[in-house]
Amino acid sequence: MNVKRSSPPPALDAFCRGVYPRLVGAMTIYCGDRGVAEEIAQEALIRVCRNWSRVHRLDNPAAWVNRVAVNLANSHFRRKALERRAQARLGSGERTDSDEYDAVEVRRLMAALPRRERMALVLRHYLGLPVAETADLMGCPEGTVKRLTHLAIARLRSQTTDNDGLKEVTDVP
Repeated sequence: MNVKRSSPPPALDAFCRGVYPRLVGAMTIYCGDRGVAEEIAQEALIRVCRNWSRVHRLDNPAAWVNRVAVNLANSHFRRKALERRAQARLGSGERTDSDEYDAVEVRRLMAALPRRERMALVLRHYLGLPVAETADLMGCPEGTVKRLTHLAIARLRSQTTDNDGLKEVTDVP
């Protein structure tokens, strides 16, 4: 059976190509695993494609796809937690490859942060979102975002002797 495929609208293609690298980068830092991050970014873009007629009319389609990706990552964390609890009940203490972090020093340090602190840093400093938008995505007050960001940066600085190098990473707009 011949299936005729139409090419995507140019605006959709440009949007997906433009947002994908940054989305993968943010999710890699948030999840600590590039493979998982790529899957999350791809799933988020599938949802963009599926809902393009609505998404392209939004004031900020990038914010929408960021929210979808964060939701997908949080679902991933919940599934992993359920897996770990099930394995613990079954007596299996084995760690899987996906639990291991083979990352550069910053990714290792980021992975050690509490999830909400890590999320605040990724949204604020990697994606460059304003405090208000970050608070909206995280579902918390702006003051909480500021506090989580401050705590995360302080925690990162306390775990490294090269504060200047870390400052460059945390000061990314």
